[in-house]
Amino acid sequence: MFEKLNTPEEIFSFKLGAALTMEKTNLEMLGELEEHAQRDELKQQFRHHADETRQHIANIEKAFELLGEDVDTSPCPAIEGLEKEGQATIKKTDDSVVDAVLLAGAAETEHHEIAVYETLITNAKARGAEPVAELLRQNLEQEKHTLDEVRSAMERIATQGIAVSA
Repeated sequence: MFEKLNTPEEIFSFKLGAALTMEKTNLEMLGELEEHAQRDELKQQFRHHADETRQHIANIEKAFELLGEDVDTSPCPAIEGLEKEGQATIKKTDDSVVDAVLLAGAAETEHHEIAVYETLITNAKARGAEPVAELLRQNLEQEKHTLDEVRSAMERIATQGIAVSA
């Protein structure tokens, strides 16, 4: 959509499109994480976050609508990098300890998403688009909650032992 970004509004729209790409990629990754997870609690956690991610996608699409813009899916190389790193690490990790790897990747992804939404919210407010900022705030709050859940699961696994018995 954009060959060159010339205005703050174009930068915002480009970044909003990158957030949409990020969430769509995350939705795919969550399915893969669920497949690899050994603990039922993690499988459930990944399913739950996939449901939230579908809502995040809808919120971003609604934000484009509120702005009167066509939905744009700009590239998101950061999430692609996290995805590649996670897939490579999973391939070389024994199933008995893979849950620790999955949670580490989930935590890294959540931190990235939180940073993206904080930036978008700041810029939506600067643009005077408070309804858009509110939709993005909803996504941010869910991402923060998910990060808390990931941290709790990481702590439980660390104290109970990383490995899952076969």
